[in-house]
Amino acid sequence: MTRAHAITALIASLEARLNAPDQTPVPTPAPAATPAPAPVPAGAQDGFTVTAYVNVGPFPFFGYQSGDPVAEVTTVDNAPLRLAFTTDRVTDTHTAADAAFVVGNREACDDQGQDWPTDVRSLSVGDVLEVTAPDGTTTHLSVDSVGFSQIKPPTARTALIGTLASSRTA
Repeated sequence: MTRAHAITALIASLEARLNAPDQTPVPTPAPAATPAPAPVPAGAQDGFTVTAYVNVGPFPFFGYQSGDPVAEVTTVDNAPLRLAFTTDRVTDTHTAADAAFVVGNREACDDQGQDWPTDVRSLSVGDVLEVTAPDGTTTHLSVDSVGFSQIKPPTARTALIGTLASSRTA
């Protein structure tokens, strides 16, 4: 196969993936496999908490697809990063996601002064945000080229260390 044919085949494969409806069944994780929730930062009980997951799949910037592996963003000390926003600033799930996206692109801090880790790539298309509202409801949103789309919780989770999304090594 010539290089031109290989490139044409790759482009056709990518276009087919982008245009194919998501028919991947999402398995329900067993209760024992569900990670324990991380502690809520002080002051976040009356606001929104956002947990970010970077897509570490082979084509992360083509948008999140069910089954894509994601890695939870952690602090430089490998502690869970929980972005916190007060209800004075954030009024719903989507405005919380907007605020987290700004933090995830190193343009601001959350309402507790937390920065985005310097050794993690910025948030982009294909990543996932888990938004917990003050009433405890949780919504998962994929970062789209414009805005966000609600999705089922990602099931293929992996550690951040050692991925291309971070310069951290084990």
